[in-house]
Amino acid sequence: MKKILTIIAVAMLTVGTASAQDGKGKLKSYNFIEAQGGLQFTSTDAKIDKLLNPTASFSIGRYFFPAVGLRLNVNGWQTKGGFDQLDQYYKFNYLTTDADLLVNLTNLFSKNYSHALNVVLVGGFGLNYAWNNDELKAIAAQHPGLNTQLAWDKNRMSHNIRAGLRLETNVTKPLGLSLEVAANSLSDRFNSKANTSDDWMFTAMLGLSLRFGHKYAGPQYITRLVDVVETVWVDEPTTIMVKEKKPVVKMEQKSIEEVVFFNIRESDTDAAQGIEKAIKEIADLMKTSEDATFTVTGYADKGTGNPKLNKMYSQKRAQGVVDKLVNEYGIDASRIKADSKGDTVQPFLENDKNRCVIVTGEGTFKVTTYEEIEVEKQTTKKVEKQVTVQKEVKELLED
Repeated sequence: MKKILTIIAVAMLTVGTASAQDGKGKLKSYNFIEAQGGLQFTSTDAKIDKLLNPTASFSIGRYFFPAVGLRLNVNGWQTKGGFDQLDQYYKFNYLTTDADLLVNLTNLFSKNYSHALNVVLVGGFGLNYAWNNDELKAIAAQHPGLNTQLAWDKNRMSHNIRAGLRLETNVTKPLGLSLEVAANSLSDRFNSKANTSDDWMFTAMLGLSLRFGHKYAGPQYITRLVDVVETVWVDEPTTIMVKEKKPVVKMEQKSIEEVVFFNIRESDTDAAQGIEKAIKEIADLMKTSEDATFTVTGYADKGTGNPKLNKMYSQKRAQGVVDKLVNEYGIDASRIKADSKGDTVQPFLENDKNRCVIVTGEGTFKVTTYEEIEVEKQTTKKVEKQVTVQKEVKELLED
């Protein structure tokens, strides 16, 4: 018997350990059905080993809370009574139906409802129905002096009050094993003997349960602010030295030569391509000098026309540029001399370029040059710094 109990305990622990809760949150409730089988005996004036009988039960129930549940339990089969002095024993059948309160002590005193092994108190009440008492009646008939004045015929209905203790594997898993021992208080007439007190039936059973409909409360969290030191990059003002070009203006004796090009058979300065830009550049240069004199010389290409015609074109081209400089850009006419060469002089090797006006000048001009200097400049640079910031942190709320 001791070896059997050891094997049972090891098996229950193995199942319970293999069935550890898998993080679904806090268990709220679940349903179960259970089949049990084992041994029972009804106390009387006979040896216990002569009174042991197999018994079985079936239960259906629900844990409304992790530590408190109810079940409807039906237990029965066959029990024995006897007379030790005669070495005679009798059997009769019984069926007990109880409503039991289950108190899971392990869950009652623990915040975690996943345990390899649970200790459960059992308490309940119900009705017991017994029948088939013929063997007792036969013994009583043979021995009239026996304590059988409470013997009953056909059947007997009585109360049943139960108290017990269970060991049960992890209740968060679908399948479980249990070991349950219980004491049942019944009417004094249950075993047909007068004891002036209730009869007692003791049971010890192994059970296999199916749990289903588990409901879990998801984990609850609280949010709080914590100080966290972080490394960040920030823009920090700084001064750097940069090189810049500074304009330097000075008067310088120099000669200039600028060219304005015309199209073939063209002498009107307003119609010449790019004339405005070219003449403006010449005028701006002229204005930088107060003493320089300028010669505006017109040319014609030798490849087209004839000397007489080309002479006319060169004169008109030169005079048009002079008029534009004087009338539109305000250059003093006394500082400008007009000249024309016709096609007698070809300043360029490329024929078409010789349809042009060349402006030359000599004197003191205002010249702008640029020198490179270092100056301070305000800017920013990325700097790595340690800063303390507040962040929200979610923490699991312990019950």
